[in-house]
Amino acid sequence: MSNIVIVGTQWGDEGKGKIVDLLSEHADYVVRFQGGNNAGHTMVVNGKKIISHLVPSGILQKKKCFIGNGVVVDPVVLLDEIDYLTDNRIDVSSEMLKISNRAHVIMPYHKHVDEARELKKGDKKIGTTGRGIGPCYEDKATRRGIRFTDFLEPDLFKDKIRTILEEKNFYFKNYFNTTTIDPEEVIDLYLKLGDRLIPYIEDVSLALTSGMDNGKKILFEGAQGSHLDIDHGTYPFVTSSNTVAGNASCGAGVGPNRLNKIFGIVKAYTTRVGGGPFPTELFDKTGDRLQKKGAEFGATTGRKRRCGWLDSIVLKSAARLNGLTGLIITKLDVLDGLDEIKICIGYEYNGKRIKDFPSSIKVLENCTPIYEIHSGWSENISGVKNYDELPENAKKYLKRLEEISGVNVKIVSVGPEREATIIRGNIFN
Repeated sequence: MSNIVIVGTQWGDEGKGKIVDLLSEHADYVVRFQGGNNAGHTMVVNGKKIISHLVPSGILQKKKCFIGNGVVVDPVVLLDEIDYLTDNRIDVSSEMLKISNRAHVIMPYHKHVDEARELKKGDKKIGTTGRGIGPCYEDKATRRGIRFTDFLEPDLFKDKIRTILEEKNFYFKNYFNTTTIDPEEVIDLYLKLGDRLIPYIEDVSLALTSGMDNGKKILFEGAQGSHLDIDHGTYPFVTSSNTVAGNASCGAGVGPNRLNKIFGIVKAYTTRVGGGPFPTELFDKTGDRLQKKGAEFGATTGRKRRCGWLDSIVLKSAARLNGLTGLIITKLDVLDGLDEIKICIGYEYNGKRIKDFPSSIKVLENCTPIYEIHSGWSENISGVKNYDELPENAKKYLKRLEEISGVNVKIVSVGPEREATIIRGNIFN
C-alpha cells in the first residue's frame, strides 16, 4: 500500500484541490498537514463548485479526513465551513473529520495583529491575507499558543487567554495605536466554540499510525506552494509554515519512512497572488489571456492572480526540495490555441546566467528570464481522455518538463471537472 503526499511546486494555486479530490477516491484517509484558512481548494463536482479552506478535499469522496498538528485553525472559519459543507449534503460529522489535539488555534488577537501590521507597513506590506496565520505561528514558536487540547481544560484556557492578552493589549495600545481586546469576551465566545468542536478533537498522530499499521492508504494534502515555504521560498514574501513534503511527517505526526510517494502539482504556466518577485510574469495580451481563460482568481481571497510562462528554475527547485516522485500537470487546456509557448530555462543577472533559484530577493527581482520557445497546438484538448490522444506538440511540451525536472508526468488535467483528467498507470500501487 502507498501513502502519497501532494504538494504545490510553484507559488500555490496549482490546482491541488481537484487532484486531491480525484485521488481521494482511492485513499482511505486524507490529511491536511500545514497552513491555515489562507489556503483554498476549489473542486467542481457534477457541475457544482465547492470550496474548502480547512477541511481536506477528501471529504467530498466520503473519506475520513484529518487536520494535523501542523495546521493553525480558526474555529469560526472551521465551523462555518462545516455548516457550509453540511448544507451541501456532505457528511462532516465528528466521525468523518478529526482535528489534532496539538493543532494551534487562531484567536481574534492574531487577526488583529495581522491587520495592524499591514496597515503600519503601508507600501511595504507583504500581501498577507489578514487571517492571523502568521501571528498564530509566532505564538506557537514562542510557546504561548492556544491548542485544541486547551478546550478540554477550561480553567487553563482562561488563565492563558488573560495572560496573553495582557501583553497583546499593551502592544495594540502603545505600538499600533489601535483598539484593545477584552479577554473575558474572548473566553466566553471561544469556550462556546470549543464545546462544539470537542467531539472532533483527537490524537491524529496515533490515529494515522494505527491506520497505516492496518493497511489504510493515506493521502497527505499540502497547502500553498513550495516557493511560499517559510525556509525555502521567496522570503519574506512567503507563508508562515513549511509547505514542502518533509513537513507532511512533522505536521501530521507520522514517521518519514511512512511516506511512499511525493507528487508535485505543476500548473502548465505560472501564477502568483500578492507581492513578491515573479521573473516570468507577463504584462501583455498573453498574460491577460492566461488570466481570463484560466479563471485566475484566488479561491480564498478572490484576488486576481499574476500570470506568466512556466519557470523551470522554480520547478527544478521544487523537485529537489520535495524529492518528487511524480509530476501532475494542471490546466494544460489553458494553453490551447497559442502559436508558441515559452519555458524559462534560466535567468540572466548582471550579465551572468543563473541556473538555480537564488536566495536573495534583490537578485531575483532583477533577473531576466531566458526562454526556449515551443510550438503550440490549435486543438481543444478538454475532452481528451488518453495521453496518446493529446496533440503532438502538447506531448512534446510535457516531455520537455520531464527532461528538465527529472521527474515523470503521472497525471494531466485538461479541465476543471474531475473527469477531465488523464491518469498514467496505477497511482497508489
